Amino acid sequence: MLAKLLLTTSALALIFATPMADYNHTHIFNPRWPPHAKFHTGQTITLSLILGFATLFLTYRPDLLLSCPSSRSPISPASSSPSSPAAVHKAALLRRESLKFAAFTGSIYWLAGLAAWFYPGAEGQDPEFARGGGVPAFPQGWAFGFLGGCALLGGWLGSRRSEEAKMWSGRRKCVS
Repeated sequence: MLAKLLLTTSALALIFATPMADYNHTHIFNPRWPPHAKFHTGQTITLSLILGFATLFLTYRPDLLLSCPSSRSPISPASSSPSSPAAVHKAALLRRESLKFAAFTGSIYWLAGLAAWFYPGAEGQDPEFARGGGVPAFPQGWAFGFLGGCALLGGWLGSRRSEEAKMWSGRRKCVS
């Protein structure tokens, strides 16, 4: 449960916080920014949305696939019961692998944001928005580190959990 909560936190920040941070007077509506910089802002917003939705999908995909096993499900072939040891093992494997990939999609944007600060001449903030002595800072650095850490920790916890077999013991009812 904690693994999914951490991954969902990262995904929701990708879907909501990142576009809000870029779709305002400091970025896309900044009259000092040239059109090409605004192009890259649009690219960044779109990438953030795609990664956020992909992270949510991967985080909850096993639940969607396994909530009502059918004869067409790759997890539960027609010849095996949803509660058979083979089906339970496949379900646990799918959940672990899906959460690992969700950790990748949920952290890549944040880690790239941290790495961008090290490019020559790059700053985390335009001088016109700097506080104090006018020296640009990297105010989003802590958020990038925290949210990237949430995704990576969520993936790690999700890949280590052994409770999946208990959850998919065939007790769930399918809704028609």
